[in-house]
Amino acid sequence: MSEQPVRLYELVIANGRSASPYVWRIRYALAHKGIRFESIPVGFTDIPKILEGRFKTVPIIEHAGTAMAESWDIADYLERSFPSGTPLFSSAAERAMVKLMDTWFMAEVVRKLFRLYVLDVYNAARPQDKAYFRQTREARIHGTTLEAFTANRIELLPALRESLAPLRARLSVEPFLGGATPNYADYIALGAFQWVSSIATLPPLDPSDQPLLRWLEGGFDLYGGMGRDSRQRPLS
Repeated sequence: MSEQPVRLYELVIANGRSASPYVWRIRYALAHKGIRFESIPVGFTDIPKILEGRFKTVPIIEHAGTAMAESWDIADYLERSFPSGTPLFSSAAERAMVKLMDTWFMAEVVRKLFRLYVLDVYNAARPQDKAYFRQTREARIHGTTLEAFTANRIELLPALRESLAPLRARLSVEPFLGGATPNYADYIALGAFQWVSSIATLPPLDPSDQPLLRWLEGGFDLYGGMGRDSRQRPLS
């Protein structure tokens, strides 16, 4: 079964770059396990057309007659279906701790990134996706326009940078969140920064933030420079 091809549906923006933090988690997970995959680029308005509308979000994978979404479900599936590849989790305990890290990271960091960059996502989206994106995201923020929601974003940068303190502390003593080598916790955080580097018109990090910037350089260089792209925007 593991020899059958994997198809990965990826959200892309107008310039064709993969720009979903959740897709990037799975891109890194596939590379970590040495799994080759076929990339299927889609936009926001294409997602309901995939596999007869079975899923509402990406990433979506197809493999050996199985299709699924949700990045954690996919990561678990890759572990089960490709046991000969490098494990994503060294133990059940590590998986549980990474799951906790994900919960914290979504609440304390990604929520702030959304506040800073949701208008940038809109501006970078494919033309045919813009109306859908504005309608759904403005509904999520209770009818506030994207422009009004992000109007004071420069004032919000210090809070974002402070929220990264736990990562910064860890990366001051180890090259990766996983220690000497990256694990799925790194891919969760790197995925978010890959998303930001795809669309940001305001760099999120201070140039003096060397622990985080060194880690990002190392993370973007992983797996033959998979995370490098001339279309990326500065992060500091």
